[in-house]
Amino acid sequence: MTSREVTSFLPLAGHGAEKSLAEMGMVILYGAIGWPWLLKSLSGGTKAAKRALLQRLALPADALPNLGSWKADTGFLHLIIGHIEAHRPQNVVELGAGATSLVIGRALQLHGGGHLLSLDQHEGFIHATHDWLREHGVQADLRHAPLGDSPGNWPGCWYETGPMPDQIDLLVIDGPPWTIHPFVRGAAEALFDRIPVGGTVLLDDAARPGERVIAGRWRRKWTNFSFRLVSVGTKGTLIGTRLR
Repeated sequence: MTSREVTSFLPLAGHGAEKSLAEMGMVILYGAIGWPWLLKSLSGGTKAAKRALLQRLALPADALPNLGSWKADTGFLHLIIGHIEAHRPQNVVELGAGATSLVIGRALQLHGGGHLLSLDQHEGFIHATHDWLREHGVQADLRHAPLGDSPGNWPGCWYETGPMPDQIDLLVIDGPPWTIHPFVRGAAEALFDRIPVGGTVLLDDAARPGERVIAGRWRRKWTNFSFRLVSVGTKGTLIGTRLR
């Protein structure tokens, strides 16, 4: 199964980490608070926006047959392409594989030939996504990264990444899923020191309540970054740029 199939409202299960009662309570609480954003996520964007996206990448009409649910929407994907067109990053790291992997990999082919490293906790999903990309002539380093202990004081769990690039020009954060914990993606800050001046962080689903808490903590801690929330697509994106 890959992001080209129709998927359920909730992310894939089986992330390999048991939740405490407190963590389960936070998921229930933020699910109740954030249901309007979760409903919005069912839409992957208009048919016209998807056609424009595929034309922009010179991909066939059936390359992205299904978007929405826990997958990236066309607004976020257009934002990624625009950034790659303008900045031509050489090292891109993606947290959470899928439709974004195809889009990033293809955009890098067209604009500068950079390298994509994509991490996901589901090994079967990684293999299927690799085959999907290969069908469209797109190459990327897709890596199975099981979830283990979270770094710092962030709740939930985090990717066991293995070796990472010394420099990350673009960090795209679309995982792990919020059903682990509403603040689970905050641990992505463990990679911020690898981002050079001018490098960028893109956090998907940034309009959700949990991601807004994450953004507030990042703003207070990472004063050498500028963070702004943009309302593209259905779920919002937090853009962080390293200033010094």
